[in-house]
Parts: sequence; C-alpha cells; structure tokens
Amino acid sequence: MKNKCFIYQLLPRLWGEGKFSSCDERLLSYLKGLGVDYLWLTGIPRHASGEGFVKGDPGSPYAICDWYDVNPYLARTPGRRMEEFSALLSRIHGSGLKCLVDFIPNHVACNYKGKLAVHDYCDGDWTDTRKVDWSDPRTPAEMLEILRFWAAKGVDGFRCDMVELVPCSALGNVIKTVKREYPGLLFVAEVYSKDNYARYISEGGFDLLYDKSGAYDILRGINAGERSARELSWNWQFLGDMQHNMLNFLENHDEQRIASPWFAGSADAMWPALAFELLFNDASFMLYAGQEVGEDAAEGYEGRTSIFNWCRPAGLVALHSYIADSSGLDRNRRHILKRYRELFALAARPVFASGSVWDLCYCQPAPFNPDRHFAFVRYNGRNAYAVFCNFDSAPVSLSLHLPKELLSASGITKKEAAVTVAPDDYSIVKL
Repeated sequence: MKNKCFIYQLLPRLWGEGKFSSCDERLLSYLKGLGVDYLWLTGIPRHASGEGFVKGDPGSPYAICDWYDVNPYLARTPGRRMEEFSALLSRIHGSGLKCLVDFIPNHVACNYKGKLAVHDYCDGDWTDTRKVDWSDPRTPAEMLEILRFWAAKGVDGFRCDMVELVPCSALGNVIKTVKREYPGLLFVAEVYSKDNYARYISEGGFDLLYDKSGAYDILRGINAGERSARELSWNWQFLGDMQHNMLNFLENHDEQRIASPWFAGSADAMWPALAFELLFNDASFMLYAGQEVGEDAAEGYEGRTSIFNWCRPAGLVALHSYIADSSGLDRNRRHILKRYRELFALAARPVFASGSVWDLCYCQPAPFNPDRHFAFVRYNGRNAYAVFCNFDSAPVSLSLHLPKELLSASGITKKEAAVTVAPDDYSIVKL
C-alpha cells in the first residue's frame, strides 16, 4: 500500500430506508465529491437475527451465521437479496468508488452452520458468538473460500475484525493466497498493539492497520488534557517506514462520536486533530458516516451509534435529506461539512498526499508550547506548506522557525512562517 486513500464507513441499515437501494447514485456522487476512494459497507454478510442469544434487534454485524449470504432485511425483495447487493456493487463501481465489506476471522454466531471449525466458547462478553478454531485445517481452507466468494462478487477489499485474536501466520497465508488470485484487494486490519504492527504488515499481509493505539489514543488524550502533543512526534518516529500502512481515524462504530458529551462534546473541538491526521504524512484516513456533519449519537449509548439495534441518528437523517434535495442540514452542520470538505481537498493534493514531511516541534522557541502545539512542513518539488495545530483553549500568534536543514532539503527560502491560530484550530501557511 503506497498511496493515501480515504475510506467511508457506512452501516446500510442506518441509511435512508435501510436497504441496498438506499445507497443510490446520489449518495455515491456525494462521496466521490468528498474525495472518498472506498465505501466500507458494514453489516453485509448475513448475521444472526431474531434468536434468543442475539444482542439487540436486528443484532450484531459481527455474529455471522452464513458467510455465503447477505442480510435479507437489506433487500426490498428478500428472495432476490444477492441480486440487489450485486446491483449495489455495480453502482459503487460505476461511480468510480470501490467497496469494502467485513471479514471476521475470529468468531461466528452461536447458530453458525458451515465448514469452519468452532469452539464451544466465546471471547470476553461476545456471548452472541463462538470462537473459530484456527488449529483445525478446515478453518484456513474455508476462510480462503469465503474470501474468494466475496472477491468473485466484485468486492474490492475487506476490513478484518480483531485479527490479533487469530494466528498471524495462518491468517497471512490465507490473505496472501487470495491476493495472488485477486491482486487488487485491499486488506484493512483492526489492530490495537503497536508491537504487532510490523508483524501484521509483513507476516499478515495487511495493507492498512488501524493506528488506534498511536494517533487516535494520543489525539483523544490531548483533547482531554491528559496527554502531550510531544507524543505525536514519538509515534511518528516509532512508525518509521510503516506510516504509509497506517489508517487514521477519529470515529468508527467502536468509538464514541466526537460531538457526544462522552468525547469532545462538539465537532469544533477536534479540528487540529483532524488536520494532523489528514495532513501530517501519507497515512490513509477513515471517516464514519455522519461524522462530517457532527453526528453526536444522542440516541445511542455512551456516545456510540448502535450496531445492535435499529436506530435513526439525527445527523444521518439530516445528511440523507441534504444529499437527496439539499435540505436537512442546519447552519452548524453545514459549517462542519464545509470544513471537512476543505480538509479532504487539501489532503488529496500531491504535496499532502505524498510529499515529504518535516516535524518542526523540536526547534521552536517560546511561546510555542510542545505539549499543546504541533507544527510541521509538507513539501515536494513545487509546493511547500507549514501547518500549525493548536490543541490549546487559547489563541496563539507566533513565528515558526524553519531550520536550515529544512531549507537545504526543500529549497524553501523563508526562514520563518508567521501563524495566528484560534483555539482548537489549525492554520496553513504557503511557504
């Protein structure tokens, strides 16, 4: 994986009427205009629903009962559900986007019937599942067939759930085999231990890894006043040449919504974090549906949009109306969306997508505060920009020092860059 890409996560059952057909050309045109490359459709393979062991109604997308089917409730005509899914794939590809679906190698639903070997117990409190037995040779063989099935349908890649609970080498062999047959597939790993990053890239064969324990946790801690912006430099140094294998995010279905009181309480509190994740280097980025209009999961539990129950998040309802007929979004939601559009457009520019990066934090005099400020330069042969992220609740005005080593490497002639930045915001200066 060498090029920065943008992934948009959407649960189809929460969008519009909750059908495959609700993901129509208008939505896809909107995503394409936003700069999205991959649409991750969460909750496509058929999961357990309506059983006594199921959590919520219709249940968790991560308790798969049939790996060779899609959820009937997503189809207007359940008996033709696979045809309707194939039609959605055709729409996605026709719009110039690609599609990811979930791959869950660690567990299946309690009522799973199939060729995978399964233990009679679950991990943790995932009581709606049973753990898959990877020591049995039937399991890797069947996992390969599952991936082949979806790749043959036209799926472009997989977001792989909880891969650290699965033997890396065995999973890696499966992934590398299917990649030889379908070389364009993208594999995204939900990984939490930074010590496992290198292994899941080289041995596991993954293209992108969640940088949850790195960028996400640090940025959230900075917002809460519990961590220092210095840690962003340390994480960058730790990642080294793995940076292009990272997937940055500030929301997904497991995490609390930025605008919820359980996180930042407002989308406007995280502009410097968003600018850092999108602009600092060549890591890819994932956006969770509704994040770009300030969805706060007010209807959910502890700031999370439910993946277990039917629900109608207000932000998604408003965004659906906006995409359908330009209504629905109030002034504040339009303001948030405008700023997301601006940052996505910047991140797609070659200088930010693949240019060189220079961390400026090590050489800045006061009033630069290395615990609450972060500054860097992106440059290529034609352009150079200084970016200042202000994580503080006070405005800042200063001149960034551009060291001679940077000037020599980049061809920049300026020795300083003046910045004035509002609280919880960022500034970009062309050099």
